[in-house]
Amino acid sequence: MGTVTMEKLVSLCKRRGFVYQSSEIYGGLSGAWDYGPLGVELKNRVRDFWWKEMTQLHDNIVGLDAAIMMHPKVWEASGHVANFTDPMVDCKKCNSRFRADHIDLEAACPVCGNKGTFTEPREFNLMFSTNLGPVKDDSSIVYLRPETAQGIFVNFKNVLQTSRVKIPFGIAQVGKAFRNEVTTKNFIFRTLEFEQMEMQFFVRPGEDESWFEYWKNSRIAYYDRLGIRKDKLRFHQHGPDELAHYAKDAFDIEFEFPMGWQELEGIHSRTDFDLGRHQEFAGKDMQYLDPADNTRYLPYVIETSAGLTRSVLMVLSDAYEEQELSEGDTRVVMHFHPSVAPVMVAVFPLVKKDGIADLAKEIEQGLREDFTTFYDQSGAIGRRYRRMDEIGTPFCITVDYQSKEDQSVTLRFRDSMEQVRVPITELGERIRTEIRTYERV
Repeated sequence: MGTVTMEKLVSLCKRRGFVYQSSEIYGGLSGAWDYGPLGVELKNRVRDFWWKEMTQLHDNIVGLDAAIMMHPKVWEASGHVANFTDPMVDCKKCNSRFRADHIDLEAACPVCGNKGTFTEPREFNLMFSTNLGPVKDDSSIVYLRPETAQGIFVNFKNVLQTSRVKIPFGIAQVGKAFRNEVTTKNFIFRTLEFEQMEMQFFVRPGEDESWFEYWKNSRIAYYDRLGIRKDKLRFHQHGPDELAHYAKDAFDIEFEFPMGWQELEGIHSRTDFDLGRHQEFAGKDMQYLDPADNTRYLPYVIETSAGLTRSVLMVLSDAYEEQELSEGDTRVVMHFHPSVAPVMVAVFPLVKKDGIADLAKEIEQGLREDFTTFYDQSGAIGRRYRRMDEIGTPFCITVDYQSKEDQSVTLRFRDSMEQVRVPITELGERIRTEIRTYERV
């Protein structure tokens, strides 16, 4: 019926309780968003899907949860104090602010339409700073971390000594990061506060290129398992002018969002830059003693870095569809992979009387241990199906008069709208089978 737009997604997210504007009753705060009852479930499931992929399914990747605030010298060593900047300009007529590399400085201001009104570009550091302790001076300044990776690097030796891991191995982390962006836009795509899902994979120098290719292939395959359409994904290699100061090579996985192709995840070959810098600034030996040949070296690092909140926007964008079923009959359906759907199973009694509602409630409570469930007994059954379609519930169970007679129920599938009769005792296993074999219709 129509293509997905950001306006449609924002409307759905507010209407159904996925995402709200932060501090909305006070007019909102630009670049900050709150995740509602369905949004927090979706976000947590996307996070857990990634975490399982990285840690549970790999025997050489371990987890970490580092502090948000770190010693300020960490950010000097990483290069963030000197290099983590964006060029900023202001319009002298309307006072609008822009990133200088995102607009044509010779053209008219996009807001007020005046020409020749931009200030000279000036560098703007993206890190939020605060003060530690009761006295506010230069010696008490600390930063809210702009990325989670440095917490992994400074804990490299701790993990090595306590986890009995050997190179090649990885350290994975999911956590909050903060960037004082010049401009925030496109809903939850670019925000001041966000969550990152990062994994740093430590390898022997000389083996980095083969591992770089491995992780490129592994990460693009992950999105297929998440149920994302392949034609919505592509690689973009960084050119010489795009490479970060630490990178030997870098590829972005891009997704076709409603506003066009944008970065979703980065795969970076960081060489030994980070461990070398922390060795230099901290004065601590960060080398690895390889038991295979008793040599010492600074490991090279292959990084995979994805934004959790940006991944949520990807899942929302890819799942959204408007369908015209027949003349005058339409539905909005979210094709979430069952593993990340906020509600997995909805249970409906056809009527409230004759013990049918009691049986439906009993079935719903019995499924809670293994699935996220929702019980609804109000409204016509068709309307209840539509409500569940719009929030992406993969399976709906309807309990009717026949259920009391033969202990079977109707199981409805979201994508195909097919309905089958299933014995109550087989519901759990049937749903698990459908999840394992899920293919989007």
